[in-house]
Amino acid sequence: MARYLSQLDTADLQEPSEALAAKTAHLREKLAKLASELQRLKALEEAMLASPDQQISLTDPDVRSMATSGRGSGVVGYNVQVAVDTEHHLIVTHEVTNTDSDRSQLANIATQAKDVLGADRLDVVADRGYFNSPEILACLQADITVTMPKPMTSGAKSDGRFGKQDFVYLPAEDVYRCPAGERLTYRYTNEEDGKALRRYWTTACSCCPSKRAARQVLNAGSHDGNTNTCSKPCSSVSIRTRRRCACVVRQLNIPSARSRCGWVQRTS
Repeated sequence: MARYLSQLDTADLQEPSEALAAKTAHLREKLAKLASELQRLKALEEAMLASPDQQISLTDPDVRSMATSGRGSGVVGYNVQVAVDTEHHLIVTHEVTNTDSDRSQLANIATQAKDVLGADRLDVVADRGYFNSPEILACLQADITVTMPKPMTSGAKSDGRFGKQDFVYLPAEDVYRCPAGERLTYRYTNEEDGKALRRYWTTACSCCPSKRAARQVLNAGSHDGNTNTCSKPCSSVSIRTRRRCACVVRQLNIPSARSRCGWVQRTS
């Protein structure tokens, strides 16, 4: 629009002619179309911001943007939930939603499948995309046993550290066993975000075999001085291969002033 207005200003400085008049009329027509389009887009923007999820589809009012496996990609469509009988490989029930995530669909579709089958109890297997604590609890209350992997949200593996999945809980002893075989004992319970968190740790990190192995690799293969000193009291090291000792394992995703070796949380 600024360019068209600039051209009109230039035309006003020229001598009048039929060609100039035709050009001016053409520019004014383009400006009118742009002004009309701008008003239409502003009205769409207001309607979009007023919608609950700030989305508007001009072709199908019910469709929504759905994320796909590719980073930064997506598709505008629907989310179809399907429950399949694992014995006969037949679809038991299905439901079409415009919710872009599966995390809130587990209890709903599992309950529908249980009702269709007329079963007193049901065993359900789902992928990690359905992992949601309230949904799992709702299934448990409906006599539905759910089996699924927990999402891998921690960056411990990429940082070369042990992740929480590497620690095994031993219910008979109420301890966690770390990958080095040490026991992390229960210390105390606190509450964060409405959840009771039981704290476990060990003081054996200073003599961890993984720490000695990291030192041996450092002495044998690191010649450029490119090392990272562990922030833990044991002063272990990590070389460019990103191997770190078990002492780096501590609480994950829990902000706390007490950052100690071997922390593991368990939600009650």
